[in-house]
Amino acid sequence: MTQDAHDPERAHSSTPEEGSRTPEVNNEDLASAFLRETEVIEESVEDGKKIRRKGIYLLPNLFTTSALFSGFFAVVAGINGEFTPAAVAIFIAMVLDGLDGRVARMTNTQSEFGAEYDSLADMISFGMAPALVAFTWILQDIGKTGWVVAFLYVACAALRLARFNVQIGSVDKKWFIGLPSPSAAALIAASVWTFHSFDADALGFKLLMLFVVAAAGVLMVSNIRYYSFKDLDFKKPVPFVVLLAVVLGFVMISVEPSVMLLLLFGVYVLSGPVLAVMRKAKPKS
Repeated sequence: MTQDAHDPERAHSSTPEEGSRTPEVNNEDLASAFLRETEVIEESVEDGKKIRRKGIYLLPNLFTTSALFSGFFAVVAGINGEFTPAAVAIFIAMVLDGLDGRVARMTNTQSEFGAEYDSLADMISFGMAPALVAFTWILQDIGKTGWVVAFLYVACAALRLARFNVQIGSVDKKWFIGLPSPSAAALIAASVWTFHSFDADALGFKLLMLFVVAAAGVLMVSNIRYYSFKDLDFKKPVPFVVLLAVVLGFVMISVEPSVMLLLLFGVYVLSGPVLAVMRKAKPKS
């Protein structure tokens, strides 16, 4: 008989120790493999040198994720018949979408991953969410025409974002080519918010909403230019009356948010076609 057989206590105690080491090593290997396989790697050229970067920047992507969550919340709220919270969520997504890019530039954390993630989040927040909220509120009452127009808006939003991505760096930053998707979403959200607050369910309002959704979609893929406000320098001093106007604007919006936001974005949406007509009507020198 062997020594282990004579000493059963020792033979019994040695087996768990050896067996306990194997799963731990395997778990460490699996974790390392998972991190390695899921790591994001970007390659870019800076100052003529090829740079390979691992990982993603957390801060700007947190804003993008928050905007994505707001868009998803708008969809869920619309399905549940809570149209005012759904419209507010779209506006929150709009604010967060405006912050992620600025935060990335301020902290020098721009990346291709962030740009692609932002575009996909915009498709949910400013493409799917407004169309589904408008459809579940009133467009579904129109039948087939309602969901066709809602799909038209979604398709135009996707085309608008795709065109914007391939035109970055090749167009004048002072202007957007086509209505920006956040502004189109804001117009629809403000319309839903305003008309729903007034319990507007007559046929006239249904047709008006049908026109608003269709027009917003078509304007997104048009070649009409919209002012981007990107050339404004907030670091330069401005007259006191400008700050007074900003304060007055906030006061007016707080009195009746839905109506004032509808007027604000309605004017911006109309500004593109109006300026286009004025440019064509202007005699050439």
